[in-house]
Amino acid sequence: MVDRMRQIIDLGQAIWLDFISRDLLRNSQLRELIKEGVTGVTSNPSILQKAIAAGSAYDDRLRELARDGSKAYEIYEALAFRDIADAADQLRSIYQEKDGRDGFVSIEVDPKLAHDTEQTISEARRIFQTIDRPNVMIKVPATEAGIPAVRTLIGEGINVNVTLIFAIQTYEHVIQAYLDGLRTMQGGGRPIHRVASVASFFVSRIDTLVDKHLTERIEAGEQTLATLRGQAAMASAKIAYDRYQNVFESDRFAGLRAAGARVQRPVWASTSTKNPTYSDTKYVDTLIGPDTVNTLPPNTLDAFRDHGTAVRTIDLDVDEAYAVIERLTTAGIDMRKVTDQLLEEGVQKFADSFDRMIADIDAKRAKFA
Repeated sequence: MVDRMRQIIDLGQAIWLDFISRDLLRNSQLRELIKEGVTGVTSNPSILQKAIAAGSAYDDRLRELARDGSKAYEIYEALAFRDIADAADQLRSIYQEKDGRDGFVSIEVDPKLAHDTEQTISEARRIFQTIDRPNVMIKVPATEAGIPAVRTLIGEGINVNVTLIFAIQTYEHVIQAYLDGLRTMQGGGRPIHRVASVASFFVSRIDTLVDKHLTERIEAGEQTLATLRGQAAMASAKIAYDRYQNVFESDRFAGLRAAGARVQRPVWASTSTKNPTYSDTKYVDTLIGPDTVNTLPPNTLDAFRDHGTAVRTIDLDVDEAYAVIERLTTAGIDMRKVTDQLLEEGVQKFADSFDRMIADIDAKRAKFA
């Protein structure tokens, strides 16, 4: 059997699991995936809502907390923080083997704080200190308020996964926030070799929205636009990687690198295929390359292990990627409006999932209490 996981790792890309649950941690499933090559875990409010609210895996602990008088939010933190800590412990050997370069698990700041810089900073500090694991990353959304929070948190030595990145311009601001944070640490005389950050670029959602606009135009008679469907996300990611190389492989980063700083790896997130007419490994096969991470939900991970193609692709046809974005612009697709809409919707979806999770926990809490 072809070991596609090993092949992709040999090409310089890390594979993280975009999923967490008590069963995954309790039944040695994560340990088995680590043996196969998975080196990280990501969570978000939608994942945690499904994990905690569905089934009965958390009910025993939830019952104990409810009978102790804990409120719904306190119960959420007790359950979620335990999962994150357990995942971090299971990934700790990777973190140590990689000298702090990999082996991380991510947890998100309350998404309702996405437009409040100071509250985001405060919550990120509290979560990082409470879980108290060196290989935990705090997820902060790439909103206008989130980016300065990233700068501050990196400057304090807190690992950050910058999430919900859709626009190239936003990604450039995220990179600058990371560099500024490192310089703050350096200026304070603190070692910068242990703080880590990744920039999570959401891909499939870009195609979903752009394809919707293109289909409307095609149905109105503009048949020549059909060749652009399914191209926007891949083009955006390739351009993002080009910008990554322009910064982290240049003199702009040389001084920080010499002081021990790590690159801020791009993470390809939202990599499950939403359009059933596209390959179920589309957002894996086309985005493979050095110093990148692909965070895969279980179904996409299974599909890639079964029939994916492990070939370096992220820096192929970069000129064509820029041309695709130019053709979309010429066709009247405003990519800035697209990415602004996706960011707004992304924050709202996570906030809605968070609210549903708290409501579900509160209903169980009332029943058990």
